[in-house]
Amino acid sequence: MALNPQVTNLIIILGFMQLSKKIPFDNPNVLNGVRALYVFSNVVILGIYLYVQQQINKKRDMTVIKYVEPAAMGSGEEPKPVNTTIHAYDLQQLRALFKAQLMGVGMMAVMHFYFKYTNPLLIQSIIPLKGAFEGNLVKIHLLGYPATGDMKRPWKAAGGLMGAMQGGEIKTDKKSIEAAEKAGRGGAKEE
Repeated sequence: MALNPQVTNLIIILGFMQLSKKIPFDNPNVLNGVRALYVFSNVVILGIYLYVQQQINKKRDMTVIKYVEPAAMGSGEEPKPVNTTIHAYDLQQLRALFKAQLMGVGMMAVMHFYFKYTNPLLIQSIIPLKGAFEGNLVKIHLLGYPATGDMKRPWKAAGGLMGAMQGGEIKTDKKSIEAAEKAGRGGAKEE
């Protein structure tokens, strides 16, 4: 039985918090080693994402997918129909991964250099790397999983708070797509 990724993240965080109490961060050599581990981890993630981008562009899958994107929570907008290709969808998802990684590095830089926190460097060297391998794009384009079942595009929104804030679940059934096309602009076409 595999554990839920959030549960394993919590276990890793709690374990590394205990471990980080025993690490002498006041020693400059140790601190520079942990900084190097953090930078190495982010370089590996960047390499993985660049390889995935190369695979997406190499496959250039122009299969059309239609779905209804939920409106942002509290926006009062109607859900919008989306008509795109697997290639464009994968590139859009990859851009979101790049942006999330950059935000994480930026926040870590502020926490470390401005607020002088050192413990999160250790945890943030592991969790994002683990998260990269758990993502659907990496599973499909790097690890060779088939895009069926839970990995069939479009992917469900992330669970938890972030998934709820995006306004709910993406709908792919014909009835929802037709209703959104009639109510809205007739479909937002993405190239």
